[in-house]
Amino acid sequence: MSKSLFRSPRGTRDILAPESTRRHQLVNRFGEIAERSGFGLLESPIFEDVSVFQRIGASTDIVTKELFEFNDKGNPPQRLALRPELTAGVCRAFAQHRPTVPWKVWYHGPQFRYERPQSGRYRQFMQVGAETLGSDDPHADVEMIGLGLSFYEAVGLRRVRLLLNSLGDVESRSAYRYALTRYLQQRSTELTEQSLATLGVNPLRVLDSKRPADQPVISEAPVMTDFLTEESAAHFQEVQDCLDGLDVSYELAPRLVRGLDYYTRTTFEFVTDSLAAAQNAVGGGGRYDGLVESLGGPSTPGIGLALGVDRTLLACEAEGVLAEVSSAVRVFVVDTVGGSQAVGLCDRLRRAGISTDRAFDRRSMKAQMKLADRSEARIAVIVGPDEQSEGVVSVRDLRSHAGQQKIPEADTVKTVKRLLSTLS
Repeated sequence: MSKSLFRSPRGTRDILAPESTRRHQLVNRFGEIAERSGFGLLESPIFEDVSVFQRIGASTDIVTKELFEFNDKGNPPQRLALRPELTAGVCRAFAQHRPTVPWKVWYHGPQFRYERPQSGRYRQFMQVGAETLGSDDPHADVEMIGLGLSFYEAVGLRRVRLLLNSLGDVESRSAYRYALTRYLQQRSTELTEQSLATLGVNPLRVLDSKRPADQPVISEAPVMTDFLTEESAAHFQEVQDCLDGLDVSYELAPRLVRGLDYYTRTTFEFVTDSLAAAQNAVGGGGRYDGLVESLGGPSTPGIGLALGVDRTLLACEAEGVLAEVSSAVRVFVVDTVGGSQAVGLCDRLRRAGISTDRAFDRRSMKAQMKLADRSEARIAVIVGPDEQSEGVVSVRDLRSHAGQQKIPEADTVKTVKRLLSTLS
């Protein structure tokens, strides 16, 4: 068999069933949970004016190295970029449409980053997430964290931990940035070359380094919570008090900075012990008061989260949950008398809400039964010469192999529904 001339681009992949079905299940599960909490679905473009994403932060790798940028065909051309994350697009939509606040939305869809592919991370990747815009209430932060935890619980994950921090307000960050910069400069000879480059642009991002050589310096660095203003400290304490009241377990992570520059105050991350430490983050988020304003909207506080579908599925596989996907096909029609009767039978069964499939190309009985078994359908509805002459169909339970029964063709839908309701 010759190889295909073309393959999917590096860092992307074709997702076939049953994995695609599991991904669809995850997205639907998140949507159900989000909508129970008052979040409405937002569908935004997969590309925006590049300036929208530049508001993420000039020092982030997403902006400096990872954007997929291109010109449109206008005159003059507009510089566009595939979205590397969804929050900036949500804030652009808010600034454009000015919906009533608090505006609570959830979303799903592909994002694109030109980065080195690794386990559970691709150049085109899927996330689900949610945002609440227009409230700086600490309870909105807790609701967002609870949304993520409810999702992981719903899919069966039990080894997810919540890491929690505060990045303070502008005054807090300014004081902390000064102290951190001085500390890192004093120990600059111990930092890796990559962290030295980051230090010159944004010292907070040095704390995000996962390189072993940087860890001794990072472990002794000043922590943001020591520099919080009274207002920021009170906000963070109320978040903790509310989580405590809900019996939500969390770990304070004073060096947690996340990967984007727009975060302020509450910041959190979900990690799992079921994956290797280098790739154990399955989601996270935080508050981003100021991002809407930078996109031309009014001063609007916001809190959000994004959960990685690929990493979540890896965690599900590691914990042995959500591994099996039931077949979408419940009935398989086998027609050995030309196939035209299968057309009518499939149509009636499908209209009755019963997932049904069939074979094509006038295959033999043996070949069609093999396809029926492979489809994992529970019931076969069979039409052969004898059935056709008698005006009946044969119905067979494909799991128990306990023989088959003949029924009038007109009773097919009623009989199949009754059998499916009694079969496990």
